[in-house]
Amino acid sequence: MAWECKVTRKVEFSETDLAGIMHFSNFFRYMETAEHAFFRSLGLSIVTTQVTPPVGWPRVHAACDYKRPLKFEDDVEIRLLVREIREKTIRYAFEFRKLNAPAPELAARGELVVACVTKGPDGAMKAVPIPNEIAAKIEAAPETCFA
Repeated sequence: MAWECKVTRKVEFSETDLAGIMHFSNFFRYMETAEHAFFRSLGLSIVTTQVTPPVGWPRVHAACDYKRPLKFEDDVEIRLLVREIREKTIRYAFEFRKLNAPAPELAARGELVVACVTKGPDGAMKAVPIPNEIAAKIEAAPETCFA
């Protein structure tokens, strides 16, 4: 079972603000990039049509704490850890590390909580238990990962 995924990105010029620092909103895009890579590593897509009925994963909580700036052309490792898996939700923890420093530097920590939902006949979303085919592939990371 999986509980971790790492993705490396380079900060693009279009992701920076007038001060040359990566805009805060892009940390959330990077979290989503890591989440999509995590699902692909499980043989799934975030657009989860491999189960019946298909499910989606809207965000019910998002947060990020910034420690040091990231700038244009910085190499960044985004580490996703499954903090908790419950009946209908998954809570992810994220660490952002600047890799092109003398030693990797923590740049930020983030968190997403996603709910498993289906669409009813009227198009309304409804929270549902995570399908067994998906839940069987995911486990929470060991507590030592968060120390």
